[in-house]
Amino acid sequence: MKQIALYGKGGIGKSTTSANLSAALSLAGHSVLQIGCDPKRDSTRMLMAGRLIPTVMDLVRERGASAVTPQDVVFTGFHGVRCVEAGGPEPGVGCAGRGIIATFQLLEKFGTLTGDIIVYDVLGDVVCGGFAMPMREGYAQEVYLVTSGELMSLYAANNICKAIQRLAARPKSRCRIAGVICNAKNMPREEELVAEFARRVNSHLIQYIPRDRTVQLAELDRKTVIEYDPASEQAQRYRDLAARVMENSRLTIPTPLEIDDLESLARQYV
Repeated sequence: MKQIALYGKGGIGKSTTSANLSAALSLAGHSVLQIGCDPKRDSTRMLMAGRLIPTVMDLVRERGASAVTPQDVVFTGFHGVRCVEAGGPEPGVGCAGRGIIATFQLLEKFGTLTGDIIVYDVLGDVVCGGFAMPMREGYAQEVYLVTSGELMSLYAANNICKAIQRLAARPKSRCRIAGVICNAKNMPREEELVAEFARRVNSHLIQYIPRDRTVQLAELDRKTVIEYDPASEQAQRYRDLAARVMENSRLTIPTPLEIDDLESLARQYV
């Protein structure tokens, strides 16, 4: 079983990428579980026809953990993709990372963490201790960075590289970077820039996804692109990503850049 996590700057398109990836993996015949690790609980919405499913944290708060069942938190979405939303604390109270920990402990107790592949869609570009939990505790052994060619997006991806490098130094750690996904803003030479960034942090560009209006149209229709327009070029990009993720065995310890080097790299592609 593969366990992968998608990390990247807030708003870069992790949930869109995760949902389309899960949909493509499912259509390819794989058993898929997608876990949204974000208090916004919108990771699985396009897989659930626009429905915001109850979060594990909300149910635990309302009923207590002992009264929550697998049927309460695991929902079946598009083409059999199993969907879970971890949720988070009430605004201004507590640590969202604890919600992730509590969710995983409950899912383990239920025996839910099964299938050909688990996709963790994780909030956060800073990677505080709580949001690093899927990596730190060995749930997500393969980390994919989602970034565009914008400097702040690359900056966030570089920060996540620092977290992976730190965690990889721990005894028995299996956390590694598996690749970089360019979720493009359609900037000039953007694919070249992100590919070079990936090379310099000791990884590789696994998929370039251009900005495409089909994504917005599909979301308005409450569907993934895979479901909304399977014949589109954009859908093929996600299918290509799914195939490469399943075949990918190139896992490395990243070598994050100094900020001056990152800015210098970005300047070369302006």
